[in-house]
Parts: sequence; C-alpha cells; structure tokens
Amino acid sequence: MLRDEQLSILRDISQSVAFADDRQGKVGQLIADGYVMKDGDLFELTAKGVSAVEEHAAALGVSDAEQASASSDRLI
Repeated sequence: MLRDEQLSILRDISQSVAFADDRQGKVGQLIADGYVMKDGDLFELTAKGVSAVEEHAAALGVSDAEQASASSDRLI
C-alpha cells in the first residue's frame, strides 16, 4: 500500500512536475518497487505506477460520491 506522499510523487511525475531534491531519495524507493523508471534525467511512471495513480483517483471519486450522497440524504 502506497502512502499519500508516495502517491503525490507519482502524480507529480505523471504530470511532469519537477520536485525538490529532498524527494529524490523517495523516488529511489518507488523505482525499486517498480512504480517509476528513470530515462536519462527524467522519471516516468511504469504501468504499475500508472495503475496506482488511477486506482487512487478512482477511490477518491467513489469517496466523494459517497460523501455527496450522504450529504443529500441529510437534507431530506
């Protein structure tokens, strides 16, 4: 299970966002775990990394929909 900070790094990489040097060590662990690969100076998500980002986004979407449903139920 990925931590929020790791998911944040994966999202940044997927959006080609540069990140600070203090996060470089954490990227090394994501590379070792198979979520990220390094291509020259660039980092890219592997299929496993893309899947993790998509699953997290889907889980957030379900969570938001459940909260909206619960809120609308209270209004009745």
